[in-house]
Amino acid sequence: MRGSLGAVIGRYNPSSNGTIHMGGNGIINHNRKCKDIVFFVIFIAFWVAMIVNSSFAFNKGNPLRLTYGLDYKGNVCGDKHAGLHQLELKYWLNPNQVYQSGSKDSQFKLADAHSICLLDCPIPLEDSLTWVCNYPEGDIHISMDDWIDMNYNYYEFLTPEMRNSSLQLQGPCFPVIFPTVNVYWSCQFIARASNVSLTHWQQMGGVHINEDTVIDKSIHKYINSHSAVLKRYMADIGKAWPVLIVCGGILPLFLSVIWLLMIRHFVAAMPWITVVFFDLLIVSVTMFYYLKVGWIGNDAITPIIGEHDPYIHIYGRVAAKVIGEVQALIIFPIIPYGILAVFYMLWISAFLHLFSSGQVVQNDCHSNCCSYDLMEKRVNCDRCCGYSIRYMPHIGVAILFHLFGCYWVTQFFIACSSTVIAGSVASYYWGHGEVSPDIPFLSVFSSMKRLMRYSLGSLALGSLTVSFVELIRFMLESIRRKLKVSSHVPDNWFGKAAYHSSQFFLRCIEWTVKSVNRNAYIMIAITGKSFFRASAIATSLIKNNILRIGRVNVIGDVILFLGKLCVSLSSAVFAFLMLDTHKYKSAHNKISSPLFPVMVCCALGYIVATLFFGVIEMSIDTIILSFCQDSEEHGTAQYAPPLLIETLSDQNEMQRLTQGPQ
Repeated sequence: MRGSLGAVIGRYNPSSNGTIHMGGNGIINHNRKCKDIVFFVIFIAFWVAMIVNSSFAFNKGNPLRLTYGLDYKGNVCGDKHAGLHQLELKYWLNPNQVYQSGSKDSQFKLADAHSICLLDCPIPLEDSLTWVCNYPEGDIHISMDDWIDMNYNYYEFLTPEMRNSSLQLQGPCFPVIFPTVNVYWSCQFIARASNVSLTHWQQMGGVHINEDTVIDKSIHKYINSHSAVLKRYMADIGKAWPVLIVCGGILPLFLSVIWLLMIRHFVAAMPWITVVFFDLLIVSVTMFYYLKVGWIGNDAITPIIGEHDPYIHIYGRVAAKVIGEVQALIIFPIIPYGILAVFYMLWISAFLHLFSSGQVVQNDCHSNCCSYDLMEKRVNCDRCCGYSIRYMPHIGVAILFHLFGCYWVTQFFIACSSTVIAGSVASYYWGHGEVSPDIPFLSVFSSMKRLMRYSLGSLALGSLTVSFVELIRFMLESIRRKLKVSSHVPDNWFGKAAYHSSQFFLRCIEWTVKSVNRNAYIMIAITGKSFFRASAIATSLIKNNILRIGRVNVIGDVILFLGKLCVSLSSAVFAFLMLDTHKYKSAHNKISSPLFPVMVCCALGYIVATLFFGVIEMSIDTIILSFCQDSEEHGTAQYAPPLLIETLSDQNEMQRLTQGPQ
């Protein structure tokens, strides 16, 4: 059926003809061959495509568009290249245009209303009428800095023609009749006109100004549109980059290493420590959010673990022993952690540029938007429409490609980390649990060498399989949600049952594929087989030893999953605490909501925990599969580490593990 795994990676003495002699186990060729090369080439091509995609994003995108609006020239507020440095607030000059955009019978849109970028939102004076004028140009010979110092008011320098045009609400200066307030970098009108300012305006012969609450609701609707909210959420991620580094990178790294050290010295107590800490963390998070916002309930969430399980104790002690003997396992995850950290920084930056890479185009409004042009010295009714950002269909495809690439790359490096750990642990097991010159020095790096030389294609295929399953699940879930929103839910009981159980089945398929992949990575590390061949070997072992493996995997995975959640939730809580400070509530770094930065920190914390907890996870799984294979080949486990044999010295316990429950 299969060659002796002990001969593949255990104690050996290389002979002159390139074969390996195993004492009592025959002779086996140890030379491996590269497997699944085609998929590694596909993976490299995908990287090249992601680089091209990112280059397009950096060339066409501008993350400032996600936060700040466009002025009447199509420039982004706050863009220093357009001379608008620190002028971050969008202000609509003509109150009648704002009113018209909110009127039900009008086709005029707020995007076509005359707007400029300011340092602060204007408010009416208590004893006179003040003005806000267009950017100084043409015959207005003052600098932008002087314009700001004059509170944007150069009405006294206007010619009679310009003043008359201003009284018709065509500029270049416009009256400040309504108070405004900064709401998400837009000056929100408050529909309470200043009586003093309005009286002065009427005395000067100004046109009628509408005072209805529509002027308030129009801007409010613009600010709270779905697209505007989504853009602000994306911009929050870029503004909160120090939080992402601390709470999404450094904090989970520290917590994961502490957890590994604790399981090295307190293996028997770690399941209970993990559960207790998880309970306390859940209660603390619930109480914290309940006190802060009051929308999370106070239902008790309590995971329960049964009586002490000997399986976890046995394999946990052996896993801790492996970490103690092969100490490089504790620090090895720092390598994929560092690679992923650099990748995520570049990926997030490229994603923000890609999300903002639409083309700024002038609208075709077909409306009366006439305004005074200081350069042409006349009222211009041509090309006076506003600007908006137009997103091409291919940008949506590029965003999905970018997201898929992130998931595939993440799964690939997690697979690499898992395979290196499995190879190191397998060296320990098939070497009779001894660290001796017979096992290659620094087995972790020997395992890395075998991986990089022979198995990168297999891991690219395995991670691609998981990514495709997740992509299909995401697409089906999107369809399911759209059907739910459109009320196209089946009426019969069978259809309803299938509809509501579909998500559960998709989750089960995803979990099964990930579980098969994890065991396949172990067999790749041990045998050097191709991905599908290694999957077949692992599946056969699991099928023949399902009673022995299932219980340990389920309980062990629950404990490890709770540990990952502890790290992830801790990252989320600390991220929220950092975002709750004054720095992120005011000025340039103000965020619209902590939601997305907290979610990103939570996800990054879980990924970091997965890398480090994979040391224990893969150690246990590798020991289990190796023990099963050892038992199949020799009847009894001849290569089991001394600690495992010592722990299983009781004949009844040995029988339970080798035969499974009856």
